[in-house]
Amino acid sequence: MHRWTLTLLTAGLLATTATGCAGTTTTPGATGSSTPRAAGSTAETLRLAEQLLIKKCMEKEGHKYWVEPAAPDDVSVRFPYVVDDPAWARAHGYGTDLRRQRVAEVRSDPNQRYFHSVPAGTRAVLVSDLNGAQAQGLSARLPNGIRVSHSDQGCQATAQRQLYGDLQAWFRATRVTDSLAGMRVGLVTDDKRYKAAVEPWARCMRERTYTYADPARARAAATGPETPWPHAKEVGLASAEAACAVSSGLSSVAKSLDAEYRDQLRRSHPRETADLARLKREALPRAREIVAHAD
Repeated sequence: MHRWTLTLLTAGLLATTATGCAGTTTTPGATGSSTPRAAGSTAETLRLAEQLLIKKCMEKEGHKYWVEPAAPDDVSVRFPYVVDDPAWARAHGYGTDLRRQRVAEVRSDPNQRYFHSVPAGTRAVLVSDLNGAQAQGLSARLPNGIRVSHSDQGCQATAQRQLYGDLQAWFRATRVTDSLAGMRVGLVTDDKRYKAAVEPWARCMRERTYTYADPARARAAATGPETPWPHAKEVGLASAEAACAVSSGLSSVAKSLDAEYRDQLRRSHPRETADLARLKREALPRAREIVAHAD
């Protein structure tokens, strides 16, 4: 879910619908910058170009808009199976410090301030101009059978259409391939080879006085309670998890299985995988041109 969705959910103005799950919706309220960052990787170039196109479109509609910087990966994205970077664990534990920092940034960023500075009626117009008035025009059926939809109007759709050309193909390819990532994690953690590798990890943790059956339970213990653990206590558990992930071999097994299932899922959905690669490849020259000529 896009991190701008928080304000939109609160306002009850979601412009994306799905039968059984929510789609991706953008709302003005993310960390923004009036000066675009220089693009580096292909992903960053495409992301920045889309943001610049959204900014141009929103300003044409009479709104203010600040280019959103890339959101840092959450711990569940960075470490979907087990925290296996001891240095990162020593600094951040399970990343609750980074989540608090992001929440503070969202509350103070210029897009968020602008959104809350305009009258309620103008907010509805602003969201509609960004996301489209109705979640219709674009649709895709996910591998689990759920159909998701989104408006083909609004500045987000306009920007993606200008950048990628075939908006429906882009919507379908991104939604399907995004859903495959979640499926992949489930396949890995259900695999008997992963479960076997968890056993020596758990023994290693017990030697360090932590009696968690698997990494998911360890993470939930530190991050699930309403009263967060003290940072030092969280760091201690995450550091033990990381050390044991490396020494027990769980990290290597998880990475190997992740690659195996990634390839398997891509082969099972060749159309969307190929479309995504093609659309990104074809959009890259346009994106570079947009970024190069940004004000």
